[in-house]
Amino acid sequence: MPVRHFLTLLDLSPDELQGLTRRSIELKAKQRAGELYQPLRGKILGMVFEKSSTRTRVSFEAGMAQLGGHALFLSPRDTQLGRGEPIEDTARVLSRMVDIIMIRTYEHEKLERFAAHSQVPVINALTDRC
Repeated sequence: MPVRHFLTLLDLSPDELQGLTRRSIELKAKQRAGELYQPLRGKILGMVFEKSSTRTRVSFEAGMAQLGGHALFLSPRDTQLGRGEPIEDTARVLSRMVDIIMIRTYEHEKLERFAAHSQVPVINALTDRC
């Protein structure tokens, strides 16, 4: 089965988007009630930030922790992207080490190239298009 990415809202059907919204409300209610629910136990999210954001970082890190997973923060200084490594190489290597990748970058085209070479799902956390 091919890897499914979330690069734009158009990647989800209206029914999927509605279901995702409904599920997020349910999960938030479980968390507020103190119910332990850890479907992401043992999973790692790689967070690639070219463009920094406190709210984006904290929301993804908190979400992973609340669901039992771990988030790994990578700034431009932590990756070879800032030193000229082709994004395709970074995608291939990083996707062998984590279960899912979130990217916040300046160019949507860069996100698409990364996703095309990733072995795991990629989430768009912000680009110049969306």
